[in-house]
This record gives sequence, C-alpha cells and structure tokens, in this order.
Amino acid sequence: MIGDQVESEIALGAGIFRPFVAQAGRRSLQVKGREPMLIYKICPASLWRAAEATGRFDGAPVDLSDGYIHFSTAEQVHETAAKHFAGQVGLLLVGVEAEKLGEALKWEPSRGGALFPHLYRPLEIGETLWVRPMPLRDDGTHEIRL
Repeated sequence: MIGDQVESEIALGAGIFRPFVAQAGRRSLQVKGREPMLIYKICPASLWRAAEATGRFDGAPVDLSDGYIHFSTAEQVHETAAKHFAGQVGLLLVGVEAEKLGEALKWEPSRGGALFPHLYRPLEIGETLWVRPMPLRDDGTHEIRL
C-alpha cells in the first residue's frame, strides 16, 4: 500500500496493466512496458456528428445518466456491442488513447467484475485517434475494426 493507493497488476491482452485504487475506490491506469492502450466508445452516428460540430462529446443518454462516458477495451468491445447495441444501425466506433485522458479516466468494476474505462468529463473531439463505421452484418452482429 502506498498512501491511499492499493496497487495490483492484471493481465489484459498482450500487456500488463496496473490499475490502482485511488480516492473513493476510483481507478486510474498505468501501463508498464507496452504500446499505448486504445479504448473504444460505441456511439450513434447522429450523436457523434453533433459532438463534432461542438468540438466535444458529452456522452450518450446512458453516459449522462451515469455521470461518466462508458468505454470498452479491445477485449470488451464485442460483448458491449452485442449486449447494448444489438441490431442497431448507424453506429460508429471511436478509438481513443487511454493514457491521454488523464486522471478523469477511471477503471471501475462492471460486467462480471471486469474493469471498464469510465471517463468523468467530456471527451474533446481532438482527443480521438479515429472514428470508424460499425456496419450491421446479416446475422445481426456488428463489424468491428479495431
């Protein structure tokens, strides 16, 4: 234990990530010996286009209700799409470098206790690396290109 921080490491994909418990149980991310980690936001195109016009994304209705913007890791994004966006057309996948979001990005337990990235502030459009369409396949799943 370091002050109010409790450190632990978890294996995630090909790297080791060290989320640490910060004040009030919130988590931040430190990456050890790895390329920058990308996280992903699934967003209806109409909401994203409105955000591009203003220069920032305040969140989808669920984000506004929860008080943070929901993101997923590469390992989580397919399940997120299937669980929360099944059959929806007109979706975009937004790629963001996690480390560039600073202390407002917290790693918190969600589905099955897995740590999910949550952003506790608006996302500036300039912070995104890319935006890609998520076409709906014939089987009802989305094509997701990471």
